[in-house]
Amino acid sequence: MTDVLRRGRASLAFSFFAQGVAFALLVTRIPAIQDRYGVSDALLPAFLAAVPILAGVGSVTTERLVKRIPASRLLRWSQPVVLLALLGVGAGERMVELGLALAAFGLAVGVLDASMNMLGVSLQRSYGRSIMLSFHAVYSLGGIVGASLAWVGAHWDLALVVSYLPVVVVLLPAALVGSRWYVDGGPRGGVGTDVGAREAGEAGAVAFKVLLPLCLVMTFAYIGDSTVSNWSAKYLQDVLGSSEQLATVPYNVYMVTTLVGRAIGDFGVRRFGAVVVVRVGALVAAGGFAVVAAAPGAWVGMVGFTLLGLGLCVLVPQTFAAAGRLASEKYGPGASDAAIARLNVFNYVGFLIGSPLVGALGDAWNYRGAMLVPMVLVLVTLVYARSFAAQPDRYGDGHERPRTADVGRGSNGL
Repeated sequence: MTDVLRRGRASLAFSFFAQGVAFALLVTRIPAIQDRYGVSDALLPAFLAAVPILAGVGSVTTERLVKRIPASRLLRWSQPVVLLALLGVGAGERMVELGLALAAFGLAVGVLDASMNMLGVSLQRSYGRSIMLSFHAVYSLGGIVGASLAWVGAHWDLALVVSYLPVVVVLLPAALVGSRWYVDGGPRGGVGTDVGAREAGEAGAVAFKVLLPLCLVMTFAYIGDSTVSNWSAKYLQDVLGSSEQLATVPYNVYMVTTLVGRAIGDFGVRRFGAVVVVRVGALVAAGGFAVVAAAPGAWVGMVGFTLLGLGLCVLVPQTFAAAGRLASEKYGPGASDAAIARLNVFNYVGFLIGSPLVGALGDAWNYRGAMLVPMVLVLVTLVYARSFAAQPDRYGDGHERPRTADVGRGSNGL
């Protein structure tokens, strides 16, 4: 059974990595996509907003589908759709083709993100110790690889399809092969499918009240993340007076520190508990926003963005883990997957709110003041930190369950 867990963890980690690569290749080549299809500056925000909106629809759909279809199967087939949709973005010629490719990408990403985190939380429960941050660390690594490949494509002026095709050719078959070893948990472990589905449905009707604090934390974390991804370069150049070249550095630093923070974060959870890690993460992130807002120059500003990466990186993985645990404790194991799918919607809510919010405040007031708003929102996480406490199985207190804990029926066949 330990081998089943190890194979399941490795295959799921690769899925996180592939998703990080694909998403980075899309978002970092937006200017090239705009040029290829002749999308105007006025129309571009509509295209960009459509992806997270449709991803939210995909996540809500997953909440219903997972009552009858194992999360592993949803992940197995949504990941190829994401990769093929990415290729479609690069290969199309007309704007309608771009719209269809982005629609498929958005819907599939919602299913992919939700099912991926369902399996991660299930595996963490089976391991009996914190491993969720390691999956998101691999996602960050994929993002760095994808952004680097995008830089190569832009530097050599490669056509989008030339940049995307080798990536899809490598990742798609590897993801399909790896999907053979996904490990399912949830309601199918130890109970019949019909009973599990009914249990999940009943739990889903009442889970939102329990999830509300975590939904807010997820939203605030992604407001902070989207602030960095969308405004760090502009802030450094326009407010702190950096060169155009230096202005590209903060996001790269942010991604690297996110990777480092997540790579070591599980050890912190095991040693000190999730509540302490979330509180420290929120305080460090708030400190990062404060440094950015008060920075006298570009180099101090980059220190702030470094702190942001170290602080924000722990919030999202721990929020998914807490949602699955809380739903299981209160409503039974059937509720975990539905809770994660519902929580995942607020990933996209935060992404949609963050960039326009900071932009509107920056234009109406100033960008230094605008940075204080995500700082305050991240600090609100401290109010809800107790929601991250593990009741029956506390990580980091020397009471870890054996690694050979029940994993239900193991991985599914096709």
